[in-house]
Amino acid sequence: MSEARHPSLLTPPPDLSRRRALKAGALLMTLLVTPTGMAQGNPRLIAVRVWPSRDYTRITLEGAEALKFSHQIVKNPERLVVDLEGVEFDSVLASLPDKISEADPYIKLIRAGRNRPGVVRLVVELKAEIKPQIFSLPPAGSYGHRLVLDLYPAVELDPLLALIEKHSPEDAVLGYTGPQANTGAADDNPFRVNRDSSRSPATPAANDRPVRRSGQDLRLITIALDPGHGGEDPGAIGARGTYEKTVTLDIARRLKAKIDAEPNMRAMLTRDADFFVPLGQRVEKARRVQADLFVSIHADAFIKPEARGSSVFVLSDRGATSTAARWLANKENSADLIGGVNLGVKDSHLAKTLLDLSQTATLNDSMKVAKAVLGELGGINQLHKGEVEQASFAVLKAPDIPSMLVETAFISNPEEEKRLTDDAYQDKMAEAMLRGIKRYFAKNPPLTRNKIALKD
Repeated sequence: MSEARHPSLLTPPPDLSRRRALKAGALLMTLLVTPTGMAQGNPRLIAVRVWPSRDYTRITLEGAEALKFSHQIVKNPERLVVDLEGVEFDSVLASLPDKISEADPYIKLIRAGRNRPGVVRLVVELKAEIKPQIFSLPPAGSYGHRLVLDLYPAVELDPLLALIEKHSPEDAVLGYTGPQANTGAADDNPFRVNRDSSRSPATPAANDRPVRRSGQDLRLITIALDPGHGGEDPGAIGARGTYEKTVTLDIARRLKAKIDAEPNMRAMLTRDADFFVPLGQRVEKARRVQADLFVSIHADAFIKPEARGSSVFVLSDRGATSTAARWLANKENSADLIGGVNLGVKDSHLAKTLLDLSQTATLNDSMKVAKAVLGELGGINQLHKGEVEQASFAVLKAPDIPSMLVETAFISNPEEEKRLTDDAYQDKMAEAMLRGIKRYFAKNPPLTRNKIALKD
């Protein structure tokens, strides 16, 4: 039997032809209305974000599904090349180059485009050699799947350099924190310009030098200030849209300026811009500058907007003093999940510095300074509780540094949220904390290490 004698073997019946035509039409409509990249089940990018800072620059690519990638470093000139597999070039990726600031310490520019079918290539042109950490994060908080590119300098920055800069009283009043500090805005990352370009940051002005009192050498007191949250981790968000990370940085900058204006004190910020710092690194920064005190600054939040008042917490060696304190510690300890930590990097040195419960002296000093600060906060704001509370805050676990966590006010309370964004109130908050810190050191002078010998 030949095919020529039976054309039905070549031509389908009329009803089958109609069914196939309908299916083809339906498929065409699906391709027309489905966003690019989704027709074949490709991951869809939701957002791209860039967080520049002096410590490192982070690029975050957020997708509805986990992103497959490969990367390499290319030399002469320095470039980081990242290939995203199964992703189509769209408006989200097209917006990435515009998010790079000229003041970014590490990135010159980014080029993004379709490299081959189903692969988008990112080329990050660098200003200097870097040590990249590239890792994926599962959904956390309000975020979906994230691919994180952390660009660290090849030579690790020394936190002590932040303590060299102790500027003029005018800079202190204006809240100057260095040539690469940003404005604290929640949605962008501009860098502040050095106001005094005539003087090198490494050269202290005459009025920066400590003065001799009563013929005695002056002991320099170092205080580590830790603005909570930052970068990918906004912290609590008020009803008016105020970010906790912005408030904490504003108050910390004001407090730093006031501390630096004192003749025998200096302050270091664990972050001086809008970027994320893991909890363990915050502690490690304080230890590397041999801080005499660690102050973590936050703005509280609760499910009920009526909650209000300031609080001060220290570490507990016997469990939380209240259910609310335990809840707050768990919330703050989850910051690493929201902010995004590369779990593949282990810090063996930090692992050795976990809390030694036998060091009761540090805990006692923490309680003393916390009581002094709480007393001063009570003069400018209602106290949530009239006593220092305790809980297992990860950021307070430095075994050799008195540490406290200050909840300045409830950002979830509309009235207190408004006050927290007021310049005058932020200044009062910083001044109250300074008074409490000075009261503590007046009664508990630090040991003789780091003493500065002064000449006539």
